[in-house]
Amino acid sequence: MRVRYKSYQSSGLSPILVLVIVNLLVFIITYLFLRKISIDTYIIILYLFGLQPGDFFRPWTIVTSMFLHGGWWHIIANMLTLFFFGNAVLRLVGTGRFLTVYFGGGILGNILLLLLAPLFSFSVAIGASGAIFALAGVLVVMRPKLPVIIFPIPAPIPLWVAVIGGFLILSFLPLVAWQAHLGGLVLGLIAGYIFRKRQRYFFV
Repeated sequence: MRVRYKSYQSSGLSPILVLVIVNLLVFIITYLFLRKISIDTYIIILYLFGLQPGDFFRPWTIVTSMFLHGGWWHIIANMLTLFFFGNAVLRLVGTGRFLTVYFGGGILGNILLLLLAPLFSFSVAIGASGAIFALAGVLVVMRPKLPVIIFPIPAPIPLWVAVIGGFLILSFLPLVAWQAHLGGLVLGLIAGYIFRKRQRYFFV
């Protein structure tokens, strides 16, 4: 008798592809187009849809800020990580749970940022890193020993080392909203534990 995990296969348009396309379109419209035409308009967009610590009167920014990015490095790093981590999570838990983790992690991370970040420590927070750390948290629990290569380390390292190490390193960098990363990671770890306990088996 062999035991294997159920693997989810998407039958339609991948939610990861949709998320990547939406993020890229928003980046092109805001950073590449509006910023070139009028820097004042670009700044207004950031303040309207970006997240400001201590500002509880614009609740939509908890979600909209997840689709804004502040430069090429920011968008490329987030979308590449979303692609690789997202595909692994999607195969393990399916579309519904994937989307729950992604948006739940992003929202919880932004709520923690609102609550914990010192006022005016930075004017506007943008990016999908909280949501992506949530996906990473799921994988840390469900596939902790999955080998990954992180530049510039030449040899594969266990996934859990890469994720926890990456979180700690990023937390000490200036202008990085570690509170959002922490919220996403915690939600992902909890979700991964729940998914692992409920994971279905097939007996063949």
